[in-house]
Order: sequence, then C-alpha cells, then structure tokens
Amino acid sequence: MGMTMTQKILAEHAGLSSVRAGQLVKAKLDMVLGNDITSPVAIKEFMKIGAECVFDTEKIAIVPDHFTPNKDIKSAEQAKFIREFAYKMGIKNYFEIGEMGVEHALLPEKGLVVCGDVVIGADSHTCTYGALGAFSTGVGSTDMAAAMATGEAWFKIPEAIRFVLKGKPGKWVSGKDIILHIIGMIGVDGALYKSMEFTGEGLSHLSMDDRFAMANMAIEAGGKNGIFDVDEKTIEYVKEHSRKAYKIFTADNDAEYVEEYEIDLSGLRPTVAFPHLPENTRSIDEVGDIRIDQVVIGSCTNGRIEDLRMAALVLKGRKVHKGVRCIIIPATQKIWRQAMNEGLFEIFIDAGAAVSTPTCGPCLGGHMGILAKGERAVATTNRNFVGRMGHPESEVYLASPAVAAASAVAGKIASPEDLK
Repeated sequence: MGMTMTQKILAEHAGLSSVRAGQLVKAKLDMVLGNDITSPVAIKEFMKIGAECVFDTEKIAIVPDHFTPNKDIKSAEQAKFIREFAYKMGIKNYFEIGEMGVEHALLPEKGLVVCGDVVIGADSHTCTYGALGAFSTGVGSTDMAAAMATGEAWFKIPEAIRFVLKGKPGKWVSGKDIILHIIGMIGVDGALYKSMEFTGEGLSHLSMDDRFAMANMAIEAGGKNGIFDVDEKTIEYVKEHSRKAYKIFTADNDAEYVEEYEIDLSGLRPTVAFPHLPENTRSIDEVGDIRIDQVVIGSCTNGRIEDLRMAALVLKGRKVHKGVRCIIIPATQKIWRQAMNEGLFEIFIDAGAAVSTPTCGPCLGGHMGILAKGERAVATTNRNFVGRMGHPESEVYLASPAVAAASAVAGKIASPEDLK
C-alpha cells in the first residue's frame, strides 16, 4: 500500500522506508516553536529534566505574540522569563516587539519552514505550515520541552482524508470561506487525528495566503495536520523567503484515504460560522439580520497582506457604521509596513477603523478588543467558542476579511455585495 504526503514526510524523518497509519515513530524535527503562553511551562520542564542546552540554536523559535505588547505585570514577567532563556541558550529565532509578528505568519515569512519539514509547536495552530507542503502540528508544552532538548518527537502516523478541490472560486470567496465550508460539512471532529490533504486543479486558483488560512484551521476540524500539494506557487514562495533546502513529497497513487471529498469551488458562497463552534456555518445568503458591535480583521488566520488588501477594497470610500468598533491587526511587522506603504492604513483610518501593532490579543480574549456581556463580533480569527473573545455571554461570528469589512460598514453581518 502506498503512502500519503504526511506519511512520506514522517517516514523520512523517522529513518524508515515506509510507515502505516497507527504506527508509532520517533522523528527528527526541523523546527520547534513556542509562544509567550506556552514557552514558560516548556522552559520549566526543560530545566526539570536537567537539560543544559538546546539541541540546535537555529531550529527553535520563540515568539511572544499572545499578550504582547505586554498587557499587565504577569504578561511582562512571562515575556522576561522566556527572553532571558532565549538569550542564555543562544536561540537565534527569538522575535519580539519591533521585529515580531503573530507566530504562524512570521515563521513562513522568515523562511524558517519549507516543503518537507517536520515542525511542532506548543500552539494548536502550528498546522498552518502545511500550506508549504510541510508536516506541522501542535503539541503540549511538555513535548516542546523534550523536543528542545533532543530535537525529536514521537508521533502516531495519522490516517488521511483527501479533499479534491475543483473549479475557480467567485470574487468574494477566499480560503477562509472554503475551510469554513469544509468544517461545516464534516464537523469539528470530522478529521479527528487525521491528516487533511488538499489536492486538485482548484489549488491553482488559491494563493499562498488562502492556503495558509485553510491549513491553519485544520485543527478546527480535529485534524492532526493539514497539508497541500506543492506546486509552482509554493516553490515561488519558498524561494522568495528561504535559503533552506527543501524536499517535495507527493502522495502515491495507491495511498489509502479513509474518506475523500470533491469540492467545486465555483459553487461556494461567502461563509460565516455562527456561535459557538466553527462547524455552525451558514452561507452569507442564509445569515439574516445579525447586528454587531465589533469587527476584528487579523490573526494567524487572516492577518496577511492579501487579507488587508481585501478589507481595504471593501472599506475604501466608506465609513465604519456608527457604534461598531473595527480593529485591524497586520500579522507581522513586514506586513504592517507593506500595508502602510500601499496606502491601506489611510483607507482604514479614513473609514474609522483602528490599526494595531502585530498581536494575537483579541483572538483569545487577551487584550486589544475584549467583548462585554451581550456583545457580538465578526472576526477573521479561527475560534468562536463560548467566551473566546471576552464575556461568556458575548458572541463571535467567524468570517473572511471581505465579509468582516462589509459587516463593519453595514453594522450587521453582510457581504460586499450588500453594500451600496
């Protein structure tokens, strides 16, 4: 029996000629990632096991992004703790305010992850890097600690689901809409501990930013990882951002999939996930009259330059609805500068939106946009669990940057098509 993309990558990193679903392997790692919430726990465990140095100073990345700029004394102490550890260990890829970004946008941008890599991160959305044809997945802080010391991790080889994408999406349909449609179709546990593998001629119509958004939310369907076929767009991105050697893995013709779905992208509409699960999806045509209080455009899902350009396209010449707070957060310092130089900030500010420095802040209900009791937000983030962005009796509706921007103008959930 042949192997999937994920199985081939894990087999090579485990030094094996082949693997099968359910098999336990110990694989070498190309990158170990942590942030300001998960790294302090990992560092304490690292110290407990008596490790004196990290396995490779260039294969560890620590990015304080969740509560930065530090919102209070506790977050400042956490940042100080990991900063001192990074400097003591000589970790090369430590990125903080002024050069930082939201971790899952920053690592690809810095060229730290390429095709064929195996990456673990103490953050569930580490699956983002599957857009590059890498195997990447989230782990706990204890696993991060062991990985920093040894450069290896144990994995159970996942079964796989194949998603064959066909057709060309419409003007206002993005990668976010596609992945929300898929999660709505299979449910939040539809890919539990499985590899979600994306292929098909429809990929040619998806940008890298589309793919990052889709891979990012594989975990919201329960997936162990999401991974895309490597094509010319992938190679172009990797060559532009990295000098690392890369390797392309393709699925065998006789690879085994537990399920296979064919999705016609031309038939999809902008999609919104209602509270309180990403699977509670409706097309924009089924939304109804949902008044809102806040819009957040950003996060590791949708804070990239194409996302900001789309928001600007919708907001240009329009005003944010009175009573709606619209917060726009570029995902990295580079994206922030690019958006500024392209004149996007002027559009946002003229519309009445606020522009923030890169941070995860509002996505996890940390800071920079917390919801009060009874408030509703449209967000381009990836989760809308109870209390995710603030009060337990607030509501979060997940959507694309286009729908989020249109909703900010309309004062209710809307599509750009609804604006006059």
